Amino acid sequence: MATSIITTDDLREFKLELLGDIQKLLHAQSGQVPKKWLKSHEVREYLSISPGTLQNLRINGTLPYTKIGGVLYYDYRDITKALEENRVHHKF
Repeated sequence: MATSIITTDDLREFKLELLGDIQKLLHAQSGQVPKKWLKSHEVREYLSISPGTLQNLRINGTLPYTKIGGVLYYDYRDITKALEENRVHHKF
């Protein structure tokens, strides 16, 4: 087995290549489409709301949902639609 010597220049070059690869992955991920179906905890986190507020949005029909096996799912498009429909426009 041959012995290789790694220099600081080799390490620096490896670091730059690795950072470049990480940046490419992050850039590709930032343009990623959000999941179509979100669970309750994901919706609460996304909207920064409490479980009670989410329940009120379901009860009053603001936010449609699907229930499968006791788990509630929300369509991401319905969430963005509700945000758009409830936008408040102020006139100054």
